[in-house]
Amino acid sequence: MSKLAWGLVGGGEGSQIGPAHRLGAGLDGLFTFSAGALDHRPDAGRTYGQRLGLAADRAYGDWQEMLAGERNRDDRIDLVTVATPNATHFEITKAFLENGFNVLCEKPMTMTVEEGEEIVRIARASGRICAVNYGYTGYSLVRHMRAMVARGDLGAIRLVKAEFAHGHHADAADADNPRVRWRYDPAQAGVSAQFADCGIHALHMASFVIGQEAERLSADTVSCIASRVLEDDAMVNLRFDGGAVGRLWTSSVAIGRQHGLTLQVFGERGGLRWSQEQPNQLYWMPLGGRLQVIERGEAGLSPEADRTSRVTIGHAEGMPLAFANIYKDLAEAIRAQKEKREIDPAANLYPRAEDGLRSMAAVMAVAESGRADGAWMDARPPMFR
Repeated sequence: MSKLAWGLVGGGEGSQIGPAHRLGAGLDGLFTFSAGALDHRPDAGRTYGQRLGLAADRAYGDWQEMLAGERNRDDRIDLVTVATPNATHFEITKAFLENGFNVLCEKPMTMTVEEGEEIVRIARASGRICAVNYGYTGYSLVRHMRAMVARGDLGAIRLVKAEFAHGHHADAADADNPRVRWRYDPAQAGVSAQFADCGIHALHMASFVIGQEAERLSADTVSCIASRVLEDDAMVNLRFDGGAVGRLWTSSVAIGRQHGLTLQVFGERGGLRWSQEQPNQLYWMPLGGRLQVIERGEAGLSPEADRTSRVTIGHAEGMPLAFANIYKDLAEAIRAQKEKREIDPAANLYPRAEDGLRSMAAVMAVAESGRADGAWMDARPPMFR
């Protein structure tokens, strides 16, 4: 089976996310890194791309040059990943979709709900794949949690508690650090900082696992560092369309927390707890029973867990392997697209453009609720009401 051709926009030298995408895309031998526009500085992007092995004519100076260069090639890329600052996601994703490319966009997919709805419409009309990189849903035991909920192990879901809190932006003296500053700048980050950066990962994971979408929310947002225009801490109460209650905390000033993505799900017949920092263990407490530790890779797990577990039990699997599961799903979907056959959406779980749109609607609702002292807001995009 020939490899699919993959391209990357952004994710250049020194990027936090670029290496994870390159590792994830290349891990299973399903994609070849074929093209890239890796830096906002054209010469630096071209040089770095060639150092990574790109041909000189496919190490592009910017995304427009890359689109023009790839559009008419017989061997053009099958998938492009957009890993640029938030404010550029919509324009780049839209342009590649309209030219018939499949896209994996970093989150948030867009800066506004209206842009998100446009992306969903374009993807549907074009028949192209538009995925959003909620990469943590690629973890094997996250998918096992989803399977346990879906098959009824927990009974009806009563409550989900999600956190994504870290302390890496807690130093007020770090205000001029360019890797930090843009996140709290409305011109580059939009109406929200911490919730749009991390909170939507926690919200998407909660929805992904329990199979319910956020319907209403109430938010308390605050800038603990007074010089910041946008929030660095948020507490959000949620009501899901299947009846579950949600509690979500996200923060960038929680000193002592490192990554901090955790999920707890409580149903009528039991509860689950998982943490991204210890992704090989899932804690399961059946009602009236004893606490059990489910290990990734052990026998008797769900098919969803088995298909996303890569190394033997007891060996750590981390974020790049979770990303690789998203790319594996996308490769399967792209091959099905080429062969004009359907995929099973219950097994192929890459996050869709619709997920990105729902996240953007939640971002807007959190920002509006925070300004209104926690008033309850509709968390759904107009397209889905």
